[in-house]
Amino acid sequence: MSDRVEVTITDGVADVRLNRAEKLNALDLAMFDGLIDAGATVAARSDVRAVVLSGAGRAFCAGLDFASFMSAQETKGKGGGLLGRVDDGPATRAQQAAYAWTCLPVPVIAAVHGVAYGGGCQIALGADIRFVAPDTKLSIMEIRWGLIPDMTGTQTLRNLVRQDVAKELTFSGRIVSGAEAVELGLATRMVDDPRASALALASEIASKSPDAIRAAKRLLNDAYVGDPIEGLREEARAQGRLLGSANQAEAVRANFEKRSPRFTDPE
Repeated sequence: MSDRVEVTITDGVADVRLNRAEKLNALDLAMFDGLIDAGATVAARSDVRAVVLSGAGRAFCAGLDFASFMSAQETKGKGGGLLGRVDDGPATRAQQAAYAWTCLPVPVIAAVHGVAYGGGCQIALGADIRFVAPDTKLSIMEIRWGLIPDMTGTQTLRNLVRQDVAKELTFSGRIVSGAEAVELGLATRMVDDPRASALALASEIASKSPDAIRAAKRLLNDAYVGDPIEGLREEARAQGRLLGSANQAEAVRANFEKRSPRFTDPE
């Protein structure tokens, strides 16, 4: 695991922290690798029920650290370059740093403070839920460098904002505040302490049936891009699998007995 990203797992909650505070958690090659490795580590843990993604220091992530890339060739190599594929999968190395959080079967909450620019914003958009501080600044900033958002931003934006808003933000690269981010749909809620609020919500989610939470995330993700008829069928199939299962029965017993449920982790 890279020292660029720290992962601490406690009571079913994975606390994932970008840890390059002196550079506002800007993305260098080591940070990309750290995010990819952290995502894989969390994905491999059946005891993880929710994830909080945040940045140490004064910012969530200031975007790409251009000074760390000595030449454009560094971003184009087949193996170590940012445009190379990860394990022959659909995502490039750059994309996987954000896509890893979208692909996790459990909810991911991004706690965003300071700035989330360019790639940093796209990483936050890869989460299921985003809490922002009032003074947070976000931007799809790639156009300032003559580039496009290439860390899944073109795919995640379409699920969050109207198409004209996505285009305006992408074409202009303008900076939006935490309040405007909530208004536009880029953020879920504005809170004074995003990380504390995210950890509290993650703890609440972790107390629910992990089978139901995972099924709900999968169904809701698929609903945005899938066929609605097939979505209805899959919803029924998923509910059929949950009804009478061990964790569903435990949820019912705990409610009737007025106690905290004792769920088992998915296999």
